[in-house]
Amino acid sequence: MGTVTAADPHPSFLADKDAKVFVAGHRGLVGSAILRHLLSLGFTSVVTRTHAELDLTRQADVEAFFAAEQPRYVVLAAAKVGGIHANSTFPADFIAANLQIQTNVVDAALRCGSVRKLLFLGSSCIYPKFAPQPITEGALLSGPLEPTNEWYAVAKIAGIKMCQAYRIQHGLDAVSAMPTNLYGPQDNFHPENSHVLPALIRRFHEAKASNAPEVVVWGSGSPLREFLHVDDLADAVIFLMDQYSGLEHVNVGSGSEVTIKELAELVKEVVGFQGKLVWDSSKPDGTPRKLMDSSKIQGMGWKPKIALKEGLVETYKWYVENVVSDKK
Repeated sequence: MGTVTAADPHPSFLADKDAKVFVAGHRGLVGSAILRHLLSLGFTSVVTRTHAELDLTRQADVEAFFAAEQPRYVVLAAAKVGGIHANSTFPADFIAANLQIQTNVVDAALRCGSVRKLLFLGSSCIYPKFAPQPITEGALLSGPLEPTNEWYAVAKIAGIKMCQAYRIQHGLDAVSAMPTNLYGPQDNFHPENSHVLPALIRRFHEAKASNAPEVVVWGSGSPLREFLHVDDLADAVIFLMDQYSGLEHVNVGSGSEVTIKELAELVKEVVGFQGKLVWDSSKPDGTPRKLMDSSKIQGMGWKPKIALKEGLVETYKWYVENVVSDKK
């Protein structure tokens, strides 16, 4: 990789480490992992902006940023994200903010003239609620979405289609990656607006700290979920930036699944909570099963490296050192 030929005058992504790479959303779970990986690989010109420095929902500001910075590569990891509760409570926020962010960034990437490649990150919630399992890339738009997060999902589907449209009409090398459920350092541990895994970590830790006799968990515990450590996703993103240039989006998953009940038991063990687990079946379960078919990226030569328990131990350690200690 990285050799320049007459047919392809550009070096590969991994051979272009002096190029300017804009990581949008570098403070989030995904963006922070991608930033860490780029720096560890020796990229010397990674560009970031906080939300206070650059509001990606403001078109004029985004266009001015791209015109000034002229990045060669863009990784679009910025998004408004949240769990079932957040999606159900703020549907307008989720569809509007995500449509604005991705429209502004993709369009500015084309207009500024310097961007050689852009990668857009979506989510496995783009797929129909009852898609055949494991879910292939071809299942997109083949059935109704999960109602609890359809606003976010519709925005992300629009992002995939926008990348495809800009590739077809304008020749922009825009690719899309769809990760499964993610976890790891920098996750959102908010008591109401977090996803299932960080919510469980927080709940079990607080129950352990207060010597609570039990922890109540939403749903029946029966849904199956697939989890991928965010460092594995970052590795896959860099792999795709280097190796993939195609119209179709690419699934990125671990290939293994656990029930929410098994997950809760595992988190309970990692945290060291000694009390009882109680299931509140009056609360929604969400999608019954959501396993991604990641054979496309694995066929290209990428595989995940971090086992779930190993990743949970590391994530809990990060939570204690960075979230719990901040509250003291």
